[in-house]
Amino acid sequence: MDDLLKRDATEQLAALNAKRVSAVELLKSELARHEKTHGAINAVVAVSLERASEHAAAIDDLRARGEPMGLLAGLPMTVKDTLDVVGLPASSGLKHLKARQAEDASAVKAAKHAGAVIWGKTNTPVMAGDWQTFNGLYGTTNNPWDLQRTTGGSSGGAAAALAAGVTALEIGSDIGGSLRVPASFCGVYSHKPTWGLVEQHGHVPPSPGSWSERDLNVIGPMARSARDLRLLMSVLGGGLIAAKGPPAELKEVRIALWLDEPSFPLDPEVRAAIESFAAELSAAGADVTPIASPLHMPTLMGAYRTLLGAIIGEDMPDKAIRALTRLRGLARWQVDRGADAASNAAMTLAYTATHREWMAADAVRARLRHEIVGVFDRFDAILAPIAPVAAFPHDHRPFARRRLVMSDGKAAPYGSMLNWISLATALGLPATAIPAGPTASGLPVGAQLIGPQHGDARLLALAQAIEENIRGFIPPEMAD
Repeated sequence: MDDLLKRDATEQLAALNAKRVSAVELLKSELARHEKTHGAINAVVAVSLERASEHAAAIDDLRARGEPMGLLAGLPMTVKDTLDVVGLPASSGLKHLKARQAEDASAVKAAKHAGAVIWGKTNTPVMAGDWQTFNGLYGTTNNPWDLQRTTGGSSGGAAAALAAGVTALEIGSDIGGSLRVPASFCGVYSHKPTWGLVEQHGHVPPSPGSWSERDLNVIGPMARSARDLRLLMSVLGGGLIAAKGPPAELKEVRIALWLDEPSFPLDPEVRAAIESFAAELSAAGADVTPIASPLHMPTLMGAYRTLLGAIIGEDMPDKAIRALTRLRGLARWQVDRGADAASNAAMTLAYTATHREWMAADAVRARLRHEIVGVFDRFDAILAPIAPVAAFPHDHRPFARRRLVMSDGKAAPYGSMLNWISLATALGLPATAIPAGPTASGLPVGAQLIGPQHGDARLLALAQAIEENIRGFIPPEMAD
């Protein structure tokens, strides 16, 4: 059974459908794996044993009677703790939200309708607001590759559970790299869909019960294989993406390699790993062409910062926003005199953005969204880094005191974690995170394939081709 837990969801479902294993047996095995690894990684922070066991038994009964089954029938899986699930805490890392009674989020409802057995919630930073995963309610989630390092955030518990073999499928979310950064740091796969493709109802933030389809935010799949991303996207996307299909032909693919961006830091080891990966793609027949910036990224970052800051500001206490509003004059003075885009001054203006400022940023976004079409007239996808660094040691100090330290000893602002993920997020583009290879020190590095709006199916087919022809998921030692 341990061997089956190492397989991807597609193979686990094949075993279920062939009746080589029952849903109840597979659920028990995942729970046992969770118990074995929980003390070390703290990935799954809430469990619904009785409800999940009843659901698994019901699926086994339907399968025994030969009843029609959903695409995920009997597959045990977990869900990020920003998504509401009946019978499980719905805290988003906050104690006062833990005990509320929640209905299934739309994405969760879709997975259950397809037959998934959801048994646990995975850890997240408070209100999904960090590139590290820890909170005062459930503690810190550790990276299965190195327990002293972060899993990334905010879908960090999800990525850790996948890498450690605790679950084969996960549902996460992304507004500032929250699907892609943890996938990169833990060596797994994720897909950030085109904005609006997956319904957001039941995701917290915003406030519980909101029907707002939040700007920038998306809900998407995480997995240990590209074909599993496609499978779960077919469920979450309401059938707009096929569950199965042939991989892309690498010899017919045109890829733009984007590694040079003057305003974006990039660790030399991360760059080397992606350069090596790009060379493998080229050797496999893909047309890989290095490009300069696909757009003027300082302009995009300015718009993205305002759009994102306005969303985060909505979730901040009124008292905090009033205090920041009083600092706007000073913040504007500092920004006009060259304060960094990730500085406290710049973020103060973003958190307190006026509607007029938001409209100006939205207009810039619309123009850049039009300009990026020209890039995709020439290329099928852009291959780019996800984060400026590989997984770094836990650092729970205030944001303003954190720094990213490169392998060559140089430092970068913590806020530069927003840089490489900004293109896809700000413009609402799909992006698939895939393992690109290790750093010289052995940590996983992910790369993102960015495609045109509604190019999700093509990206997933390309990711599957890369997995089948170059490499796929490599488990950390603790998953052996």
